[in-house]
Amino acid sequence: RISLFDQPEQRDSIAMEVMPPRLITFLSSLLQKVAETNDTNRPFDTQMITAFHGLTRPTISLQSYLERIFKYASCSPSCYVVAYVYLDRFSQKQPLVPINSLNVHRLLITSVLVSAKFMDDIYYNNAYYAKIGGITTAEINLLEVDFLFGMSFQLNVTPETFHTYYSYLQREMMLESPPLHDSLPSLPVLGSKLKAHCCISDEDSTHKQSLAV
Repeated sequence: RISLFDQPEQRDSIAMEVMPPRLITFLSSLLQKVAETNDTNRPFDTQMITAFHGLTRPTISLQSYLERIFKYASCSPSCYVVAYVYLDRFSQKQPLVPINSLNVHRLLITSVLVSAKFMDDIYYNNAYYAKIGGITTAEINLLEVDFLFGMSFQLNVTPETFHTYYSYLQREMMLESPPLHDSLPSLPVLGSKLKAHCCISDEDSTHKQSLAV
């Protein structure tokens, strides 16, 4: 792989300026807006059904889902910015697979998984990510392959690209007013196209039923 910066600390010190919980809230709101817009404007009979699509909308909210990923995945801060880049690339290359309420959760967990593997020297295995995401290991393996082919394996993110996406996120968050739940910002990027091993604790038992995505 090609390193994004000479030292991981460089990219992470940049990303930390907009990092969780605010970035988690912001990203989940952006994706929620995209999903809701495509639910309304993109009839399902014009779309390609893929392994990312569920039969029903997950009961867990997108923000809670992303918060869970952040809590357990322990990937570097820059992974979330790069995951956002990957989702945009996937959307541009797969116009028949718009992000919507039936696929956004699976696309999100897969994009973070792929980003962590590309960006971080140490990351959790697929079985662990499957448990975080409420799916099986076989499913996450299939989703990872489909996602990589869907974005034509274009994993490299140049410093210039990283800064472009980072600056957009930072600018939109700074301009954000009133709070996110009252007004969602526009989405000119996504919206315009649209090896460690361990186990999670069971402390999130209240999410067990809602995590099936």
